[in-house]
Amino acid sequence: MSDLKAEAATLEPTGALTVETVLSVQHWNEHLFSFKITRPASFRFRSGEFIMIGLQGDNGKPLLRAYSIASPSWAEEIEFLSIKVEDGPLTSKLQLIQPGDQIYLGRKPVGTLVTDALSPGKRLFLFGSGTGLAPFLSLIRDPDVYEMFEQVVVVHSVRRVSDLAFREELESQLAGDPLVEDQALLQFHYVPTVTREEFHTTGRINTLIENGRLFEGIPGEARLDPAIDRVMLCGSMAMNKDIAAMLEGMGFHEGSNNKPADFVIERAFVG
Repeated sequence: MSDLKAEAATLEPTGALTVETVLSVQHWNEHLFSFKITRPASFRFRSGEFIMIGLQGDNGKPLLRAYSIASPSWAEEIEFLSIKVEDGPLTSKLQLIQPGDQIYLGRKPVGTLVTDALSPGKRLFLFGSGTGLAPFLSLIRDPDVYEMFEQVVVVHSVRRVSDLAFREELESQLAGDPLVEDQALLQFHYVPTVTREEFHTTGRINTLIENGRLFEGIPGEARLDPAIDRVMLCGSMAMNKDIAAMLEGMGFHEGSNNKPADFVIERAFVG
């Protein structure tokens, strides 16, 4: 750890990067962790966007990857959710960070998982696998989302039960949240599903869509309807591809910041 701290002490801001301090770290299991860092006073982002973060590489230069911001746009701290990859160029180091360490933060957030990229609708479905949950943690704590949609549904697919990061907070329907607690109690739904262990809901997201299990307890029809439903996808390439094809087969059209439509996909990946 001392070596990492020695490296962190040498970090210098650049035109594209600020240097921030790690405030807290939570290890969910041996494969998954989340952490919070300081937020520059001038840093602005839309809930759902991603940003480049990183540490100093072995060559002395910043080693950066794209990470979705897990905190809402109003939060005073910035939170991220990350996998641990033993031989990953960045994550092998990032998983060792502790409070007080320094980290690079990009100055320009971007991304497609924003409400600006969707046309108006009644139900918002947020389909995520693994750490693809991160941008949705940001969106579901944004009051504007509850003004735009009558129902907000997070569907989180993981391999093991212990991979369900933030499960307690989500199962409580964001109880105690300073801005959306009341709206979430009436409008927010959490559907966790596990693919490789016993759990009350099992199977991949596309399976839950097909058999209707996904819609249990959610007002409206037990199917996805492009006339009223909007969808965001963030997960493995396989999941994104499979569900996007399914949506297009139902008549959904992919949107963007420049051309809002029925569903959007995050195409940035962590490594």
